[in-house]
Amino acid sequence: MSKVRHLLGISGGKDSAALGIYMKKKYPNLDIEYYTSDTGKELDETYQLIDNLEIFLGKKIIRLTGADNSPELPFDHFIKMFNGYLPSSNARWCTKKLKLDPFEKFVGNDPVISYVGIRGDEDREGYISKKSNIQSIFPFRKNIWSEDVINKFLANSNIQLVNSLYGGLSLNGKTERANEIIHSTLSSTFNQQQKLNQLLDLGIKEFNAAVFEFLKTTNYPLSKEPSFDLIDNDEILIRDDIFNILETSGVGVPAYYKAVEFEINGKTSSYSRSRSGCFFCFYQQKIEWVWLYEQHNELFLKAMEYEKDGYTWIQDEPLSELIKPDRIERIKEEYIKRTESKKNKIQSPYLLDILSEAEDEGCASCFI
Repeated sequence: MSKVRHLLGISGGKDSAALGIYMKKKYPNLDIEYYTSDTGKELDETYQLIDNLEIFLGKKIIRLTGADNSPELPFDHFIKMFNGYLPSSNARWCTKKLKLDPFEKFVGNDPVISYVGIRGDEDREGYISKKSNIQSIFPFRKNIWSEDVINKFLANSNIQLVNSLYGGLSLNGKTERANEIIHSTLSSTFNQQQKLNQLLDLGIKEFNAAVFEFLKTTNYPLSKEPSFDLIDNDEILIRDDIFNILETSGVGVPAYYKAVEFEINGKTSSYSRSRSGCFFCFYQQKIEWVWLYEQHNELFLKAMEYEKDGYTWIQDEPLSELIKPDRIERIKEEYIKRTESKKNKIQSPYLLDILSEAEDEGCASCFI
């Protein structure tokens, strides 16, 4: 039987970088393999972050690439294969070809625990591999387990098994309440999320211990491990914690998150990038495209070169139109209005909180 491998993908963004630091400091005995999927189209700041992380970790971050035997950079190789068809939110071929396929080739058929940097203040799961030999763990969250594991664990058909697993735990006077929650069947008036939250509120460590014992009855990779250090992890890390980890470790916050001031029609504001990923990532907001144009003009012009035969990075607006002076002015004015309306709602020193409406940290979801 193959040894269980522990993997952690570095996307170049803040959350995955902070997770690498966190795991190194808190679980130094875990033999974690760190990797990154290099599209060849990242910002220089991304590569600098990876270099800084390697120094901190004392370990090489393995570079995975698609199209290994091609003389071209990975993205350029595949865009030719797709006849110039640009990726989009509806056709994320870049994710599959440049991220997922190289990762699954790297994993092979080995049993793998994949650590994912989704924070405790995020309401998303990210990409979960359909391969049965890959199991995702989320160390920053209150619930470290993936949704597929929770679906099985809390299924009505498993009530007696879960009850017996909790029966072997020391619940410090909470046994009666645990039995009540466990025996409450899922229904239209009591859903899985409610049951999950109630059990976690009863005790995170106890919940983790029960799930780990449950996994021994399955074929998940963790069923092959005699123990798992993260069972005792009850920390919940949010955005401010992530920045603190990066700053105090010496690795530093990626430079593209740092606010750059601008002025338009007598009003001042600031912008930055809200995500990692390729410099032409189609998930960028329009203000971020303006940031790229003004802060990395040579990269913006390269992004423009890919827009051919009606294919554009932004639906219904080519980059050549976006950089017209009056259009940039409108984008900045709209951005200022939006940020001003949010300032009263978001109390944070980080521009990222204001800029990001639906943060996805680029292709972080590709790191399974």
